[in-house]
Amino acid sequence: MNTLPRRFYLQDTVTVAKNLLGKKIIRKIGKSEISGIITETEAYRHKDDPASHAHRKITDRNKAMFGDVGMAYVYFTYGMYYCFNVVARNPKVAAGAVLIRAIEPEKGLKKMQENRNKSDLKNLTNGPAKLTQALQITKEHYGVDLTKNSKLYITEGIKAKKIVSSPRIGIKEATDKLWNFKINV
Repeated sequence: MNTLPRRFYLQDTVTVAKNLLGKKIIRKIGKSEISGIITETEAYRHKDDPASHAHRKITDRNKAMFGDVGMAYVYFTYGMYYCFNVVARNPKVAAGAVLIRAIEPEKGLKKMQENRNKSDLKNLTNGPAKLTQALQITKEHYGVDLTKNSKLYITEGIKAKKIVSSPRIGIKEATDKLWNFKINV
């Protein structure tokens, strides 16, 4: 299956967050492949978004958000978890990324359960740290080009039906922005 082209990510970050719903994340680990359908995202923009890592200035941590679209922005949070984002923005905007908050496991379920040391399917990949654990996404994936068929990439999946938007989760600023998006699969 073909990866999503770079032009897919060259749109407003909020639009890309919605359009990523239903797409498939594929993670290759050695000779095995695990994957899931994206079911929840959050958009984080630039200067108009005080909740964004890119709101104030470029740093070593957030520099991927200012780089090429279609790249992975992986960061460590709370001193224990990784979060996986996709750099996406309108070409006229300096920074932006979409946090992948949840997936519906598709292929490699047993491997995901082993990676998380959990058998419960309901809570296996329904949060940003849970999905990075299940897919073994770490800081090694920071800057990976998601438009190339490599160890981590995104392809077409299913057509997203009935997108629900709500405030983003776990933020203190810009809580009025309904930039969390979900679908049921």
